[in-house]
Parts: sequence; structure tokens; C-alpha cells
Amino acid sequence: MKEALVIGGSNGIGLAIALELQKKDHFVHIVDKVKNDLLDEYNNIRFCQVNLLDSDFSFLGQFKDIDTLIITAGFGRIAPFEEILEQEIQNNFQVNSIAVLKVLHFFFPRMKEKTQFHCAVMGSIAGLISSPLFATYGATKAALCNAIESLNIELEMAGTENRILNVSPGSIKGTKFNGGDNDLNKTVALAQAILEKMEERQTLFIPEYEEVFRGVIERYRHDPRQFGLQSYQYKMESGRVSSKPQLKIGYLSGTFDLFHIGHLNLLRRAKQHCDYLVVGVHKDASHKGKSTFISFEERCEIIKSIKYVDQVIPSEKEDCDVYLKGIVKYDYLFVGSDYKGTERFNRYEQIFADKGVKIIYFPYTQGTSSSQLREALSAIRGK
Repeated sequence: MKEALVIGGSNGIGLAIALELQKKDHFVHIVDKVKNDLLDEYNNIRFCQVNLLDSDFSFLGQFKDIDTLIITAGFGRIAPFEEILEQEIQNNFQVNSIAVLKVLHFFFPRMKEKTQFHCAVMGSIAGLISSPLFATYGATKAALCNAIESLNIELEMAGTENRILNVSPGSIKGTKFNGGDNDLNKTVALAQAILEKMEERQTLFIPEYEEVFRGVIERYRHDPRQFGLQSYQYKMESGRVSSKPQLKIGYLSGTFDLFHIGHLNLLRRAKQHCDYLVVGVHKDASHKGKSTFISFEERCEIIKSIKYVDQVIPSEKEDCDVYLKGIVKYDYLFVGSDYKGTERFNRYEQIFADKGVKIIYFPYTQGTSSSQLREALSAIRGK
């Protein structure tokens, strides 16, 4: 059976493409940050949770036998440039450009072979023209579109017929990109068209080109400044300008004394769910009736050095206070599964019920624990 990898396949056009591929007798691997429960209905679809903000792309090794690669992951926000957060700029480039180039780099030797390898990547019309109020997103897609054009020349010079299809649409109906909802009825036709163009080894596909975007591109090339002014006005009047940062913020707290692999796994799993992870460090372990071996300042420095952590703060007595006091307005609160059903977290769930905060309970894994290390050190001290 043929195998396909769809990065960003849990939602929107990526999901529609994944479902079309499985109809074509492909076993489909979907890589995304969050799983769509719809995928459980299919025996020939496998989900792999990955956050593309992670710098570790070793996960690609498990997909070395695929013959089809689709990359649709990406995000952006229409807003005045000064209102875009620095972290949004960094995350935009990481997901929309850097991560995509890393994936293409991994599979590029396969593409250069004579054997058939299909590939399509989601660019954007915003990467081909000026796009005021969408400057950061446009810049990430412009970098990507330019790279694909250049890589296709390298493939041609290598003597292979394989090509990378740059799919550069405007807005796509039936997706969550501009605050909508997934609607496969609205995306299936486009998914089928993308696969058709990819199988024909085309290099650029602009949906609705003749109907809409030929004229758009011609106006842009004729007078870029005037086009930009009109584009700015259109976006302002469209109601799509957003004041909400595209950052899902996660929070967890801990003592992190005698740092070990269990702590690292917790931080890794938390970052898989969010774009920005804040960690609160307890000043001591008195809330557990214990003492710490490592000072508060040193524990903070250790946590700051972990690549999954974006910010470290002193913890509050209650995790909910961090949110309620406005210290961090997080979207996710992470905690161990042993707290689920407790009076404290039942109370938290009531507090956050109308605030859009989701509590995610992580099951504890077997392995090294702080208690084991503390007992071992205490035994040594006793000698």
C-alpha cells in the first residue's frame, strides 16, 4: 500500500486532502499539534502528535518510506504590524517557513530520485503580492514560495520529473483559518483539485486564478503602491482584522527539585499542546511538608534552560491565582492526572468554565521520581 504524510492534516484543507488520499488506497500518516477525533473512524489513518514549534524534527525518520508528502500547516493574523507580538513573529516563521523547509530538506534526496514522489505545499497568494495588515504572514509565505520555485529548478537539473506543487490560494472556505469551522463539503473539491495538480507534477496552483486572482496579480504588478492601499482598505472593511494574538498559552507549576527525566517529559508534553509555555516554580516544598535540596534561584535557572519553556515565574499559592490576578492569561492549565476529581481541581474547573481555559491532566509515567531521589539522598546523608 502507498503511504502519505500530511503535516497539518487534522483540520481544514489538510484534513480534506488526508481523507481523499485514504480513498485512493493510501495509508495516511497525519502530523499535527491536536488530534481530530474524526480520524478514529479510519483504519488507514494514523495520527502523530507534533508541535512544529519544537526544533527537534527527528520524528520524520519514521516516515522515510512515504511516497506522498503534503504540508498544509500554517497560521497568520490580520492586524496592524505594531499589534503583532514578537512571539507571534517568531512562531509564524518557525511554523510557516522554517519547519516546512526542514521537512522538505529531509525528503529532498527522495525527490531527486527517478522513482515517483509526489509533494504539495500550501503557500499563499499573500506570498506572491503585497499584503498590508498581513505583513508577517505574507513574509513567511513569500520565503516559502521563493524556496519552492528554486527547489523545483534543482529537481529539474537533477534529471527527475518529481516536482513540488506550490498551492497558493486566497482564503479557503470551510476551514478554521479565519475563524471559521471545518466543513468538508466546502473543502473536498479543492482537495481533489490539489491532488490532481500534484499528480500532474505541476509547480504552481492558484485556485480561482482565472475567476479572481489573474486580475489581482495584474493590478499588483501594474501599480504595487495603489494595490497595497486598496488591499489595506479592503481588509479594514472586511471585518477580519483581529486583536487577539495567535498564541495558545499554557501554564504549569512545580517545585522541580532534583530535576529528572519525569520533569522533562512533563514539560515536553505540555509544549506539544501550546505555543507559549509558562512555568511557575514553587519557592519551596512546604506545601508538601518537605524541604528542597536545590535553591529556588537555581531551580528557576534550570527550568529556564529547557527548550520547551518560554517563561519562568514564581508560582502562586493557587494555580488559578496566576490567571485571576492577570499574571498570565493562559489557555491551558497542565497538571498530573492524580489531581483530577479532587476538591481543588473540581473548584478550578468551575472557575474556568466560562473563561475558555482548559485543564489538561497528564498521566504519570513510570520512571525516576523526585521521591526516589530524595530517599536515596537522605539514605546517603544518614550514613
